[in-house]
Amino acid sequence: MDFTHSEEHRMLREAVREFADGAVRSLSDQIEREHAIPRALIDQMAELGLMGVAIPEEYGGSGLGETGLCVVMEELTRADFSVAAQLGAHTCIGAMSVYVGGTEEQKRRFLPGMATGEVLGAYALTEADAGSDPAAMRTTAVKDGDEWVLDGEKVWITAGDIADLVTVFAVTDKEKGARGGITAFLVRAGSHGYAVGKAEEKMGQRGSTTVALSFDGVRVPDDHRLGEVGQGFAIAMGTLDRGRLAMAAKCLGCGREALRLSVAHANQRETFGQPIGSRQAIQWMLADSAVEIYATDSMVYRTAWMCDTGRPFSRESAATKLFASEALDRIVDRAVQIHGGMGYSADFPVERLYRDARVTRIYEGTSEIQRIVIARDVLQNGS
Repeated sequence: MDFTHSEEHRMLREAVREFADGAVRSLSDQIEREHAIPRALIDQMAELGLMGVAIPEEYGGSGLGETGLCVVMEELTRADFSVAAQLGAHTCIGAMSVYVGGTEEQKRRFLPGMATGEVLGAYALTEADAGSDPAAMRTTAVKDGDEWVLDGEKVWITAGDIADLVTVFAVTDKEKGARGGITAFLVRAGSHGYAVGKAEEKMGQRGSTTVALSFDGVRVPDDHRLGEVGQGFAIAMGTLDRGRLAMAAKCLGCGREALRLSVAHANQRETFGQPIGSRQAIQWMLADSAVEIYATDSMVYRTAWMCDTGRPFSRESAATKLFASEALDRIVDRAVQIHGGMGYSADFPVERLYRDARVTRIYEGTSEIQRIVIARDVLQNGS
């Protein structure tokens, strides 16, 4: 098996790394301080073609697949997790929900604008009482002639305040629940009855905005319905398979950055006349982090290859997201420990990495949900 990246993917990595190390790193402190990503930086990412990296060429994208998307997420996260999260809301799940669930006509109508960044997307599934349990969803959509009328509220919507087109999941048949009773819709920001709530104050990833979206009699044309009526849950899960894999790539990037900082500090910091990197206790922490990064890298790009070659990858995506997010927590924890008191100071970047990493075990499916997904597949299909 050969998982060597193609020349296109290697060139993409070099271009994104140069952009991340230059434009993104220079703004990282400002982004953290102001809790916002400058629109000019988003425009720069669009100009680089990052908005449509995973969108096929026939729909205006770069056609570099899930592998290309993982490369982008990994490299951006090395520089700033918030920037990767904000872009991911559009590329990993917003646009991908259209690609996964849209008709051919819808793909040709909506994806070109999303590929260029002219139209920014977001993904609205979670509700206050319906996070891991979509059957508890309360947002409703009722058919009225050639339109649907949406009522309800979504929470924890990344980039919901800047999105132009939001994929919203709503109940169309309460009796059927998640299996046949939920439908997906493309809702245009600014529609009558559409409102954006206050941005959340978060522990980490402060630069990526997270808001509530409310729908009060929002009318959506039937040609903005994704998939068939009742197929919303399947579209949501198909999209999250890709989103979870991209999330694992972000964990990989954050882990690499934490290890880089840890190695630099271990070589510079001295105790009793020797660099702390000469101490076995520090060496073992560095070794454990390196092993987990290697394993995460292997899982991410093998699973991306499965996605890009048309193989089933839902179980592998869940496994990769589970492992990567939990490994990242251990890696950033070791990084803080290696830095000692300086690692606890907001003046040092590992403190931010520690906070940024924590939510990866929660959003786009908690660790507990990933274990349920994996276990069900194991019970049904074996090892």
